[in-house]
Amino acid sequence: MAEREKGLPKLREILRRQRDDADISSTGDESDLEFLYDDADCTEAEIAELYSYTEEDEFSENKECFEENFRGQGYETWISIDDTTRRKYIVYLQNELEVADRTRRMKAVRSILYLVQGVFGECDSEIDQSTWARYNVHLLYEQGLFFSFIELLCMEVDNQDAISSAMRKSSVSIADSSDLRVILSVLYTMVELMRLEHESDTEEQIKNRQTFADELVEPTFGQELLPVTLFGMVTKFCSGAAPHYPMKKTLMLLWKVILVSLGGLDKLQDTKNEYRSQAGLPPLPEDPGEVCRLMRASSPPASAADLIEQQIPHRGLRSGANKRLISLSDIKSSLDENPFENGNGGDNGDDDLLKEIDSAKSGSDDELPPTPPRPSTPRITPQKTLPWKPKVRTKDLELFLEHTRAKFVGFQVKHDKDSLAGLPQPIHEGVKVLKQHLYVSLSELQIKREEEIAKNPLSQPETDVPNTPSEVLFQAILPSLPQYMIALLKILLAAAPTSKTKTDSINILADLLPVEMPTTVFQSMKLGIDVNRHKEIIVKAISGLILLMLKHFKLNHIYQFEFMSQHLVFANCIPLVLKFFNQNIVSYVTAKNSIPVLDFPSCIIGDQKELTAEALEKGDNQPYCWRNVFSCINLLRILNKLTKWKHSRTMMLVVFKSAPILKRALKVRHAMMQLYILKLLKMQTKYLGRQWRKSNMKTMSAIYQKVRHRLNDDWAYGNDMDARPWDFQAEECALRACVDRFSNRRYGTNGSDPEFKPVDNCILSVLGQELDLSEEFKQNYEMWLDMEVFANQIDWDQIVQY
Repeated sequence: MAEREKGLPKLREILRRQRDDADISSTGDESDLEFLYDDADCTEAEIAELYSYTEEDEFSENKECFEENFRGQGYETWISIDDTTRRKYIVYLQNELEVADRTRRMKAVRSILYLVQGVFGECDSEIDQSTWARYNVHLLYEQGLFFSFIELLCMEVDNQDAISSAMRKSSVSIADSSDLRVILSVLYTMVELMRLEHESDTEEQIKNRQTFADELVEPTFGQELLPVTLFGMVTKFCSGAAPHYPMKKTLMLLWKVILVSLGGLDKLQDTKNEYRSQAGLPPLPEDPGEVCRLMRASSPPASAADLIEQQIPHRGLRSGANKRLISLSDIKSSLDENPFENGNGGDNGDDDLLKEIDSAKSGSDDELPPTPPRPSTPRITPQKTLPWKPKVRTKDLELFLEHTRAKFVGFQVKHDKDSLAGLPQPIHEGVKVLKQHLYVSLSELQIKREEEIAKNPLSQPETDVPNTPSEVLFQAILPSLPQYMIALLKILLAAAPTSKTKTDSINILADLLPVEMPTTVFQSMKLGIDVNRHKEIIVKAISGLILLMLKHFKLNHIYQFEFMSQHLVFANCIPLVLKFFNQNIVSYVTAKNSIPVLDFPSCIIGDQKELTAEALEKGDNQPYCWRNVFSCINLLRILNKLTKWKHSRTMMLVVFKSAPILKRALKVRHAMMQLYILKLLKMQTKYLGRQWRKSNMKTMSAIYQKVRHRLNDDWAYGNDMDARPWDFQAEECALRACVDRFSNRRYGTNGSDPEFKPVDNCILSVLGQELDLSEEFKQNYEMWLDMEVFANQIDWDQIVQY
């Protein structure tokens, strides 16, 4: 009896470990999410997400403005007139945009919005509407309307009357941002429809797309870049200086402008291979997107506890005359109970459990049904290859040679990766394998080049800075980039489903809440769905925007990426993302916060179905929410980019106890999402200890199967030198010093260090320079003459001689 009592804590530990290790296992009922990751959702969904359900009444207002204006010019329908007449009418609207009368100007703006919405009043189907919308957008772009609207946006952003009116109100509603929303809707629709090619595009329209992408990163008419204007709107909103700005539309437009101007995933992959070719490096070993598409989600077999639980009831355990079935879940529940909960001590619970086990054993063997035959061992089809080609960094090869030379030879040869004298044959073979998988990144070459410039600023100056879209964007946002990152993360925090509503937090629902709050349960349900949908779209836009900027800046120059990364880390991006994932992620990715009959253009084309409470509860028929899966993957990728090869930031993941949060997210059956979760778990396993690795062997196996191998990375055992604690602050400070040196050199005083500027030795030009003297100096000029000139003996002959 005493021995069995001693074994109970061990049994508890085994059961607890089985529950903890069910990180990827599922009941078998779920199927993999058929989610295909891309730059964005389909065009129809992206445009539908632009409009809140509260804006439904404004569609008819746009139509009325257009029809009144159009018929006032003597026309009947937009579809019936010819192309020349359409262009003539667009020129008329363009002139109307410049009139001083605000009411008349906004009617013209709404008429143009009706055009980019596809003149839905004259269309019988959604296909016709999308065709006319695409045609009208190209027509408006060719007439220069896009840049007219950028000017309108800049003017409306600086509208002090609207700002002061919103500041005086205790609660801002959708009516306060009416004009801004219409302008942003026109700009967003034009950007979105110009973003992707269509099978019906003419050669002229294809040229329009290319020209449009190039012009997005060029200042227009002396104005700042459009992304800088939009970032400025975000920071003003977060500071409370403009609480009426419609943040959802602003962020969606900002994301799409950068996506079109810098390029998406496909362009990024091609550009990276092009840069590697120019640097004399081989192309990338594989396309990550393609590998993830072919990868399957992990679904290990059920835990041993579940298998035992399934078998025990069929054994028909009996106790005397009563046939009592004991399932392992009963044992687990009795073990998990707090023994001191009823104040009776812990002995009774253990005794009861032991009595149940004894009573089960007391049944005679002949009363038990025969044990079912053992099932045959399933055949495992061997996988031909791992999904990723293993990589070895130059630093890893150098460390390997350094350690082996210290062990076998006793001295070091700096920066020599070829000499193997005195090393045994197995080391030769190891070096050969490492060199076969050696991967030199563009980042390594850029860092090496920066070190050369720092050592030899005069003989090896930087003269070949390409004027790429990423470079233009980085130069434009560099002065205020820290404020932009803080503002984005503030809004992300406010939109996260796990965040609590605080009185001092920003109101991201200013462009959603109606003037009069709902009075019925049905209206409240509709508004509640709209609020959740609104927040999900904001998270989607911010996550897509940050990831896009990080990837393009890293490709353009590693220190641009590090500059942005550091400010994200300083703004607490890592704990914010972990806070986001500290929820039921399975519920989040399958949420149905949408009402299909209210989505644009379904709500204004064809027979309108009556909206019922059942339709609100049902939502759409999709097994997952595209934008939520997209947001989760983006946030995981951002977290990976911030922490990769940064031990100080990896320790932040450990300190914030990210392992259980990430493990729960593995329940989402999507290969790409699981891959980035496993990457985050892999980088911190060496810090989590042997017990954690022992208790999570399925997770360790999944990491081995899915994540790329680094041949001499001892991640699974924790014996690596990097796992030992050191001054993490010094690592971050050294990186910041390199980033600051790069920024000061390239973007500082005319791109050159003032210490290395040529010195003017001509006495006439030096004395002839104009100096701004302060008023205090001018008042005390005579005193300065007495102290600095008359009181000192000056050998003028010697000065003139030099």
